[in-house]
Amino acid sequence: QVQLVESGGGLVQAGGSLRLSCAASGRTFSRYGMGWFRQAPGKEREFVAAISWSGGTTYYTDSVKGRFTISRDNAKNTVYLQMNSLKPEDTAAYYCAAASRPIPTSTSSGYNYWGQGTQVTVSS
Repeated sequence: QVQLVESGGGLVQAGGSLRLSCAASGRTFSRYGMGWFRQAPGKEREFVAAISWSGGTTYYTDSVKGRFTISRDNAKNTVYLQMNSLKPEDTAAYYCAAASRPIPTSTSSGYNYWGQGTQVTVSS
């Protein structure tokens, strides 16, 4: 069982930055691939970024490439999402998720555990 708690969301102006954190419980965090998803009002949840268990593999949805960076610190059981050059269309609730596989997928069905989410609002 893995419990995930996100933090770091908030209100920011367009062009600004935020760093989301996701703290995981359990001693086997390093065995999980991790991902970030987001869901805007009235829209389906969408993939944002993922990172392998070792941190050696990362991938992103096209709309955030070059602006967002996913990373992890297995010693701290934490995964991060650094978000730069934020745009109003990045406004959403952001969720971290854990997959019981070393390299996670970009589909939500590939994840076993989910956090409660943290809200990111980007004003224009």
